[in-house]
Amino acid sequence: MSASPSSSAQAAREALAVRLTHLRKDAGLTGKELSARCGWHPAKTTRIQKGDAPPSDADIRAWCAACGADDQADDLIATARAVDSMYLEWRRLHKDGMRKVQQNWNTLHERTRVCRVYVSNVPPGFFQTPAFATALMGQITTFQGTPNDVSEAVAARVARSRFLYEGGHRYVVLMEESVLRFRTADPEAMRGQLRHLLAVMPLASVSLGIIPFTAQRTVWPLEAFYVHDDTMAVVETLTAEIKVTQPRELADYARAFAGLAEMAVYGDEARALIRAAIDALG
Repeated sequence: MSASPSSSAQAAREALAVRLTHLRKDAGLTGKELSARCGWHPAKTTRIQKGDAPPSDADIRAWCAACGADDQADDLIATARAVDSMYLEWRRLHKDGMRKVQQNWNTLHERTRVCRVYVSNVPPGFFQTPAFATALMGQITTFQGTPNDVSEAVAARVARSRFLYEGGHRYVVLMEESVLRFRTADPEAMRGQLRHLLAVMPLASVSLGIIPFTAQRTVWPLEAFYVHDDTMAVVETLTAEIKVTQPRELADYARAFAGLAEMAVYGDEARALIRAAIDALG
């Protein structure tokens, strides 16, 4: 029987412990020798190596210094910080409704200078109209069986669009053409949503590229992800929000985004695809 996805954080903690253990062994140190160099009791080393005790930033720096591996400290620290928040189930996040999560997203976007977004399912929240957001969030609430505070959640989500106009924020968005065609809301709401995309395209804060159905793929379609200032990527799956902060993984998301961007069309070509989707609604 496979492990539940909710065990992901513990698996990551154990993986971090393994990496630290390998550092010690590669340095030719016993647990007691490493503990002595770090200035703590050997029992602490044992707890860290078993994944029973999360190491602090200072612990990791001391461990790496003791092993002559200072160059690995930053990557290991980023991994450690991500462990407890890396995998959050939507049902847990939405246990009291969706409004609070939407407000938290707004706080993150307020701090973000450059947000690079790839979507293959629905337009990103900061592009959504009230009618579209209401339809989508109603579907999500029904599917998850969480408290219905859709009207308040929609208001919080739509408020995020202010960052498109305030200055100091840049949104680079890549959207699969399928996003334009999925009937996520009724035809009238879909029509309004697509027209809204045309309306925001000229904004100085926005770059919108559409990846056509006909594009020759160099990167396969992926789940939606948001890269905030190259310091965190948020990946959205059916059941959970996954936060990625490890530099190696962030580099992979940046590379994937660059490949997807090369397949996209922009400007008049992108507008033509949006207008075609509007026409298809009848």
